[in-house]
Amino acid sequence: MNHHAYFDRGSRSVDCTIIGTGGFGRSFLAQGQVVPGLSVRVAVDRESGIAAESLRSVGVAASEIRECSTADEAQDAWNDGAFIAASDYATVAALPVKVVVEATGAPESGARHARMALENGCHVAMVSKEVDSVVGPGLAAMARERNLIVSPVDGDQPSLLIGLITWAEVLGLEIVAAGKSSEYDFVHDRANGTMTVDGETVEAPDFAGLERLGDGDCAEFVARRAAATAMLPQRAVPDLCEMTLVANACGMLPDRPDLHCPIARIDEVATILSETSEGGILSRPRVLDVFHCLREPGEVSFAGGVFVVVRCKHDETWEMLRGKGHAVSRSGRTAMIYIPRHLLGMEAATTIFEIGLKGVSSGAEQPGHHIDLVAHADRDFPAGSYLEMGGHHHSIEGVSSRMMPGRPLDAQAPAPFYIASNCRLARDVRAGELIRMGDLVLDRNSELVRLREEQDRRLAEQRLSA
Repeated sequence: MNHHAYFDRGSRSVDCTIIGTGGFGRSFLAQGQVVPGLSVRVAVDRESGIAAESLRSVGVAASEIRECSTADEAQDAWNDGAFIAASDYATVAALPVKVVVEATGAPESGARHARMALENGCHVAMVSKEVDSVVGPGLAAMARERNLIVSPVDGDQPSLLIGLITWAEVLGLEIVAAGKSSEYDFVHDRANGTMTVDGETVEAPDFAGLERLGDGDCAEFVARRAAATAMLPQRAVPDLCEMTLVANACGMLPDRPDLHCPIARIDEVATILSETSEGGILSRPRVLDVFHCLREPGEVSFAGGVFVVVRCKHDETWEMLRGKGHAVSRSGRTAMIYIPRHLLGMEAATTIFEIGLKGVSSGAEQPGHHIDLVAHADRDFPAGSYLEMGGHHHSIEGVSSRMMPGRPLDAQAPAPFYIASNCRLARDVRAGELIRMGDLVLDRNSELVRLREEQDRRLAEQRLSA
């Protein structure tokens, strides 16, 4: 595909506001200085000084930046062609930008920003998967009523995987599995008997002999590798959250609520993530999963990329492709096609142009409510416990996540993970139980809860009218 012809920018430009200038936001701001047709003059963070510093860090001169605290100041700065830094989206919400990029990762704030952007006639590029996992279908419906778009963003795995899945479907390929590699590789130093993940190195003597799958039994190898590295985290809430977005966009489901998450070398994925009838570990085809990229020091990484495992239906073609270095399974009946990268905000411009120039989403036109990402207690919690969300992965200590069938919320419904976050428990919850909505002391002013109630209402009306 010729991207110049597809986007056909000509002299057109798309003006954007970025909310949240962390890792993704800064990389997007940097591209905003070099991508023809992309204008990013407005940055919002929890302090205007943080937003201003982010602008300076990508090469904007300090003299060109104005920190604004009122809508009038922001409008004057816009009219003067200045870059604008603000601490509250409300300060800049009325500016004539076309796309708002929500990248805070904060469930409550992100929900508020998305709602306000739509009410102000702006499209939304939704980086904050925390919001999308709870109210994505509802926000998409709200946008459509206003002839607007809410879209996932290229550069993050959900949008990239949706693209790869739909590409495979257009080509008539039968998908057995689809997913991504986890955030961090499992780097095995055979000489020293260690495993390194995200900068943490541990002794892993039991991994000896498990370096290559070879002719080994997939289920046994997956189990033994997991046991040999049990001291390391093997499931992360963000991974399941991202797969929830893909499930709702594409209608694909997990094989198990917590995913298999095998530790696998790149050339083993097509073998392991195939059906048990083919020697793999999946109970059925067309499922979503995540794998941990196993490699040795110095070997190439999967770089948080995305993949599809497809059925090999013409032996001659796939043997030819195996000879060209493609990742065909040892049985020859499945193969992995993959994109070994995600470039965060550096790549997001393609979504901005799809929204702003072509009027389409990088995700589904109308995502369904197939899956909820819900909260699972990994230890006992007494009534009154505060489920504080924090850290780089926006996790809750002692709470993991599960991908469960989507359903309207009531007292017995499993609580969406990011509704449970930063709530207090109204009653005891035992280890091994799902945390349910009735277990939470909810803030009735919660933007996220209100939007989810609106989403449930919309979907109920759709079912009645169907």
